Amino acid sequence: MSQNPIRILLVEDEEHLQEAIRLNLELEGYKVVTAGTGTEAVKIFKQERFNLVVLDVMLPEMDGFSVCEAIRLTNSTVPVLFLSAKNANEDKITGLKRGADDYMTKPFNLEEFLLRVNILVKRSLSQEEKKEINDIFRFDGNEVNFKTYEILGKSREKIRLTKKEISLLKLLIERKNEVVSREQILETVWGYDIYPSTRTVDNFILAFRKYFEKDPKEPHYFFSVRGVGYKFVWQ
Repeated sequence: MSQNPIRILLVEDEEHLQEAIRLNLELEGYKVVTAGTGTEAVKIFKQERFNLVVLDVMLPEMDGFSVCEAIRLTNSTVPVLFLSAKNANEDKITGLKRGADDYMTKPFNLEEFLLRVNILVKRSLSQEEKKEINDIFRFDGNEVNFKTYEILGKSREKIRLTKKEISLLKLLIERKNEVVSREQILETVWGYDIYPSTRTVDNFILAFRKYFEKDPKEPHYFFSVRGVGYKFVWQ
C-alpha cells in the first residue's frame, strides 16, 4: 500500500488559501484532491481513497464538523486535521469530539502545518500496514493463498484464481467490514488502464460466492452495495 501515492483530501472554500495549501502539499510530494463545499467533500471521500483529510470548519452547505462525522460513519481510521479561524477551546474540543485527530487555527505557520501533516500521514500509513494480511488468510474453513493465487473453498478442491481475481479478493479482505467503492477497486485492481463494466466486477463477486458461500443466493461474506461498491464481511 505504501507504494501508492499519498493522497490528501483538502477541503477549503477560500480559493486563494486552498490553492496555496494545495501547492505546498504537492511540493512535498503529496497527491492532493480539493473540495470547496462540505457536501462535495463527503461525495469525493466516499468515492476515493485518502491517507489524510485537511478540513476547514466553516464551509458552505455543510460545516466541517458535520463532514467529519460523515467521514467517521464509513472510516474510523483516516486522520482528519481541522483548520479553523475559530480558536476558542470549545471549538477545538468540539472538533476532537467529532472525530478529528488534530486542530490548527488560522493563520497558521506553514512549517508547523507541514510537520503535522507528515506526522498524521505516517500514522495513516502505519495503520494501513497493520491492516495488511499475511500470505495465507483463513475464514470459516476457507483458505486463500495470496502468494500462489490458490484458494480452498467449500468444494475442498484447490482452485487457482487469476491475478485480477486475487487482487480484488485481497483488497476486499484487507478492508473487511468496510464498503470498498468502485473507484477504489479501479485504482487498486485495474490501475485505471482499463475500465471494466459494473457487470464485470459483479461477476467477480458472484464467483467468490460460488467458491466460498454455503448458499451463494444467501451470501454471508461477499456483498454488492448498490450504487456504492462491494464489501467482505468477517469477524
